Amino acid sequence: MKKNKDKRPLVVIALGGNAIKQADEEGTVEEQFANVTETCKQLVEMNHLGYKLIITHGNGPQAGNLLIQQEEGKDRVPPQPLDVVGAMTQGQIGYMFQNSLRDLFLEEERSIPIATVLTQVLVDPNDPDFADPSKPVGPFYTKETALQYKEDKGYQVKKVKPNGEKNWRRVVPSPEPKEIIEADCISSLIDARAIVIASGGGGIPVKEMPNGTYKGLEAVIDKDKAGNVLAQATNADIFLILTDVSNAYINFGKDDQKPLEKITVTESEKYYEEGQFLKGSMGPKITAAIRFVKSGGEKAIITSLDHAVEALQEKTGTIITKE
Repeated sequence: MKKNKDKRPLVVIALGGNAIKQADEEGTVEEQFANVTETCKQLVEMNHLGYKLIITHGNGPQAGNLLIQQEEGKDRVPPQPLDVVGAMTQGQIGYMFQNSLRDLFLEEERSIPIATVLTQVLVDPNDPDFADPSKPVGPFYTKETALQYKEDKGYQVKKVKPNGEKNWRRVVPSPEPKEIIEADCISSLIDARAIVIASGGGGIPVKEMPNGTYKGLEAVIDKDKAGNVLAQATNADIFLILTDVSNAYINFGKDDQKPLEKITVTESEKYYEEGQFLKGSMGPKITAAIRFVKSGGEKAIITSLDHAVEALQEKTGTIITKE
């Protein structure tokens, strides 16, 4: 991995769904803008500290809700496929971040370029996840409701949280990301001192055709795994994964659960092989963090949104390094 010529460290920040929509909210525009604004306050502070920023984000709730709209309105307007739905959410969420960040910088009388890059991500059309979907999208359901939707609507559903009454969700294919198609464009914007929002929702999954063109696929890529590919492609120094817990845990949800603080790649891999991290939740985050550090990144951090700045200063969070 090449190091950036600009001495300021480059951080790729993978924002979890709670940065945009809280679990107990309906997801109105007002609610989402309020959450994004709070998130952007952390990003502005990171900018003050001298970090270059690339922001990527999930889109599970937004894509799931859009899919519901597509299904319910199919008798009146043609429904759009999942890759197009992903593109729509990239635009929606990118707009919210661009708007909110600009407003916060305006309050400080600062003008900083901010751009959203509609991002395609290359995947393998033969990825096994197309046969056994794993990516949660849309609302949380009780087991009974989820199984009823499976029967009535043909949803594929899985339990995605170990505890709680509503711990089931609809799942869709989530192939492994291979390449960020717009990586050069994103790097050019960073070189121009812009803050970039890219690969939203894991990016638009595409396959390469025999003639070199790309064609969209019905899937949603895991945003943390895609974030790692993005971080590698742009030669980032730090990969910061923000979620709804302050640390990754071993024995999560049990009486003897223990937060992980500073750990090595070797330790992370050991815990992963023990099955300590749930496949649809912390598992992809740990996988992405390991891949980034093994590729030459300085460190990967997993923490909660409200501890983001402290975690960059190594005061909290799960920090994964090579040694």
